[in-house]
Amino acid sequence: MTSRCLSLVLCAALSGVAFVAVLSPARGDRATSELSLPSPLKDQDYLYDGAPDPKLVELGRNLFFDPVLSGNRNISCGTCHDPAFGSGDGLALGIGEGGIGAGPKRVTAVPVTGRVPRNAQPLWNIGARSYVSLFHDGRVETLNPGDAAGPIRNPAGADLPSDVASPLAAQAFFPVTSPIEMAGQYGENLIADAAHHENRTEIWDSLAQRVASIPDYLEMLRAAYPEITGADDVTYGHIAEALAAFQTTAFRSDESPFDTALRTGDLSTLTQDAQDGLTLFFGAARCSGCHSGPLLTDHQFHAIAVPQIGPGKGHGSDMTYLAATGLAARMEDEGRYRVTGNPEDLFAFRTPSLRNVALTGPWGHSGAFSSLEEMVRHHLNPLAGLAAFDPSDIALPPIEHLKRIAARGSQLRFVPLEAERRHAFEQRDTWVMASPQLRQRIADRNELSPIKLTGEEIENLIAFLHALTDPTAVSRSHMIPKSVASGLPPQPQPED
Repeated sequence: MTSRCLSLVLCAALSGVAFVAVLSPARGDRATSELSLPSPLKDQDYLYDGAPDPKLVELGRNLFFDPVLSGNRNISCGTCHDPAFGSGDGLALGIGEGGIGAGPKRVTAVPVTGRVPRNAQPLWNIGARSYVSLFHDGRVETLNPGDAAGPIRNPAGADLPSDVASPLAAQAFFPVTSPIEMAGQYGENLIADAAHHENRTEIWDSLAQRVASIPDYLEMLRAAYPEITGADDVTYGHIAEALAAFQTTAFRSDESPFDTALRTGDLSTLTQDAQDGLTLFFGAARCSGCHSGPLLTDHQFHAIAVPQIGPGKGHGSDMTYLAATGLAARMEDEGRYRVTGNPEDLFAFRTPSLRNVALTGPWGHSGAFSSLEEMVRHHLNPLAGLAAFDPSDIALPPIEHLKRIAARGSQLRFVPLEAERRHAFEQRDTWVMASPQLRQRIADRNELSPIKLTGEEIENLIAFLHALTDPTAVSRSHMIPKSVASGLPPQPQPED
């Protein structure tokens, strides 16, 4: 061992937990502290035992990067979940349908109604079986996690086909129904019109027919699904299952220094700073109370007073924005509460996995934190962090082309946003944080008590978080196909 690292490591597997005794003279006390560390990830922790049919994966790979699944054929799943940007888009809040370009360089190409209201979630290890709920608020959720064929709670209710095999496959049914994400706005295309009327089954059937009508896709579908003999046999369920299979393999990530330490029981594979940070993470800093298990998430929902930037999800009863601007909108995002209806869930959001967390910024459900250190410091004193938060410091991509809802009689339509109303529209990005009342609503639900750490201890925690980075995950742009079966340009564009 090196002079900086003298760690006595005693590992034993017990109920999926490794108990590690660490002697760290670098901290000056030579006291042994017992830590409970998770067991390493293995194939059986993933859907398909980590090895889905390669033909299904290749079909999903094409579909993931193909704009064919969007109403206007101009955005793909990969646009907002770019393997070059930590499987997100590098933006606090993205520009969805109607945008052009990748990552932080994405801008509007045509008028849009606004920005995506929540941060694009990273997809690392999203194919793990322990993901029994998905989205920031868990609105797609296995109601009986012990039953693989059990019911899945979802926004479509009984309209979701009963044979959907996993929450990950179920999740794929919903971005395509969102006007601002993939469907487009009313009047732009038939899928957008169905989305406006919340006719989800029509959207799914139309997309299945669209994909099945492409000869190369039909050939791939028949290869992956023996029961498909012709285009009429294709359902959106086949598409969703292929997307789930691809994501299970494409975003698996378990080759970080931390993974090596878990597999070998030797913490000397980490730098001394990272070791000290690990001791804090699983000990006095109490991070592992929520960031537990091999994916470093308890898969639960917690309110920790993360500031809200952006337009929110239209929740709450506050109408002050309408009164001030004349633009019809509510600005809050009440999180898990809007799924469960339980007041205890107000402003609670799912605990994110910390795998590759250094690659996945901006951080928070609203992308409010532009540095990992800011996110860590907020956890240590959420109420102080919320009180001090200045939304004007957040750099959101400008939306150059805007439109708003208008009406002529009973006919809904969209018109360009008048120049004199642009400032009123832009106030959406900071409205909640500029309101003492709305900011206090978030503060009132905070669950975390303050924890005092020194500057050095914070640096050590961040060093440990960097030890969760899998070197192969820094960029996986190589997985983007040079072309996709529809003939449309893949999004994002593949590397040369």
